[in-house]
This record gives sequence, structure tokens and C-alpha cells, in this order.
Amino acid sequence: MVLDTFNIRKLFPILGQKINGHPLVYLDSAASAQKPIQVIETLKHFYERDNANVHRGVHTLGSRATEAYEGARAKVARFIHAERVEEIIFTRGTTSSINLVASSYARAICKEGDEIVVSAMEHHSNLLPWQQAAKATGAVLKYIPLQADGTFSIEEAGKTITDRTKIVSVSHISNVLGVANPVKQIAAIAHKHGAVVMVDGAQSTPHIKVDVQELDCDFYAFSGHKMCGPTGIGVLYGKKAYLEQMEPIEFGGEMIAGVGLYDATWKELPWKFEGGTPIIAGAVGLGSAIDFLEQIGLDVIEAHDKLLTSYAVERMKQIEHLTMYGPEEGRFGLVTFNLGTIHPHDLATVLDSYGVAIRAGHHCCQPLMRHFGASATARASFYLYNTEEDVEQLLFALNKTKEYFREVE
Repeated sequence: MVLDTFNIRKLFPILGQKINGHPLVYLDSAASAQKPIQVIETLKHFYERDNANVHRGVHTLGSRATEAYEGARAKVARFIHAERVEEIIFTRGTTSSINLVASSYARAICKEGDEIVVSAMEHHSNLLPWQQAAKATGAVLKYIPLQADGTFSIEEAGKTITDRTKIVSVSHISNVLGVANPVKQIAAIAHKHGAVVMVDGAQSTPHIKVDVQELDCDFYAFSGHKMCGPTGIGVLYGKKAYLEQMEPIEFGGEMIAGVGLYDATWKELPWKFEGGTPIIAGAVGLGSAIDFLEQIGLDVIEAHDKLLTSYAVERMKQIEHLTMYGPEEGRFGLVTFNLGTIHPHDLATVLDSYGVAIRAGHHCCQPLMRHFGASATARASFYLYNTEEDVEQLLFALNKTKEYFREVE
């Protein structure tokens, strides 16, 4: 089945505008995806009809809000094939989810001399929390060695993970390379050594079907805003046994079973990790985004994104002095590159003058940038609403940028 991008684009109001006199070509979905009218209308309906706090009031609005909020949790559990609904914790995003595991689970089980294994391709959100956990516990932070193209092999992962390893945390799909890591095999290796596995799914969940049971990961994190949902809502999946071991890191209303003057007890899963008024509308909007993606089909989205990315790679190879980073094959939805000696920020500024929105910078991956000998790169990322015409407009703007910088030299 081929994705009907012509009609899908009509569902995204923001894409109908012009930027600097040119039709908007949005190629920054790896940073944040645009929102379809269905999600926008869901949020509008919630605030106009159902807005109330959850789990507290017995009045009609409170009951509606609670039903919508917990209904969204059930959708998420089904979407990623969690075994139990209570294994789904709502957070502010991938960053918050990883921090919860690093601040609660890791600091409780790690001691001096233990190992936490990551890779140098990780987003800072999947690196800094483990740096801090290692500092707090005396654990050793170890890195799976990278190959020249920025990827790592399962063989090197197997050599890095040892009997002293307590936690392995890797991205499912890299936000710079766009390639998928062998997380299922990594989980198998880690479990043989008695370690648990955390997966950063920020870039994978929007593009491919995710089955946390099939992957056999112990924790999985992702963000709503990268998969057509609202900003400010994310998910931590955790196997029930590990979540039950963990202590909350935020304390207040909603998450308690009982409170005395000097002590308190916590609610059962998942609510013990959702202190205070939760992100109610965000969760409801995320549920709507899941409905939208499932209606189209993740298999169809994955095929479209792969084909479009391959098309972009082949076309961009034809541009003289353009350097792409990472392997050419097996990319999901993005191309990271530099154009000659033009600074990526300058490049992105000129592209914006032609209505083309890309990302420029270190992409919260400074160790990986240093691996490539670059301080920054440009990144064009694609999603279900992008077309070959968008790629052609990118190429047109890139060639115009070359002409501009030749003129000002």
C-alpha cells in the first residue's frame, strides 16, 4: 500500500502556509512532528467539554477526564504491545522517562565498580542521566566503540557488556544517523549478564511498529510530539517487576496511598510515578495521535519514510561538496550532512529564505559530532506528510545556497 501524501498533507493545517514567499517545506520532523487536524480537534474538544482534574472528583467532568486519560494509557499499552496497562507511565517526554530510570532504578542498584553501558551516538538525553547516575554511585560509564560511519556492531556491544554491567541504554534509531540499532540482540546479551536494558525510542516510535515484548527490553521511552501528538507528553514503559522495585522521584498529591506526619505510602502502579496534576490533555492528544497513525498504518509509514529517505540520499549524492554522515543504507527518515565549508547555521538560514525548514547544530549529540570531526551538521528529516517534491525543493535551495556563498566570497 502506498501512502496517499496528497490527501494526508491536507490534514496538517500548518503545511498550507508560505514562508518568505515560498510554500513551507517542513524537514524537521525528527525534532518535532506537525499535528494533524484530528489531534488539534481532540485537544479543543477536551478543553471545551471535558476539562477537569482526574482521579479526584466524582462529578461528570471529572469522570469524563479520567476516562479519557486512562483510555489514552490503554491505547499506548496496545500501541507498543505492553503486557499490562500499569506498565505505562506518563511523563513529560523521553528525557523525563530516561531520567526517571536513571535517578530511581540506577541509583538504587548500582554501586562502585558496577558498569553502565551506552554508546557515543546517543542523544544527550540518553547520556547525561547516566553520567550523573555513575557519578552518584561510583559506577563506571562504558561506551560501545563506534565504527567509522558512527554505528556500532553487535560484536563490539557483546565485548563491552560484562558480568559487572547493570544497565545498558541505547537508542532504537539514531537521531543523527537515522539507522536502527540491534536492540533485541543487545537485550539478549545484557540479560545473559544479568543487566537490564533501556531503549530510547524517540526516533523509532513515530516510524516503525514497536513491540516491547518482542524486543524484550526492560524500559522503553518515547515522546508524543515526535509522533504527531502534543508537546509535553511522553511515556515510560517498564516491566512491572522493575517498576515495582523503583521509588518515585517526585512527591506530592495524586501519587500517595496514605500520608502521616512523618511518613507516607505510595499508590500502586502506574500512579505512584505521576505525582501532582498529570498531563491530562497531552495524554488525550497522544491517544488521538495513536489513532491517527494506526489508521494510516505503521507499516505504510515505515515504507514511505524509507523510500523517501533513499530518494533523498541518491539525489543529494549528486551535489558537489556535500558530505553525508552515517551509512547510506537502512536509514529511517533523515539525512545528516554538511555542504562544503558553509556553516550549518548559515546553510539553514539561507534554506529558510526558500521556505525549507531543516535542523542545524550538534543535534544534542556532541560526542558523535566529535567522532566525525565536526562541530555541527545540517539535518533534513522526513515524515508521512513529506514528498519527493519536498526533496527536490531542498536540492533547489541547496544549490541556491552554493551560488549565494560563491557570490559573497
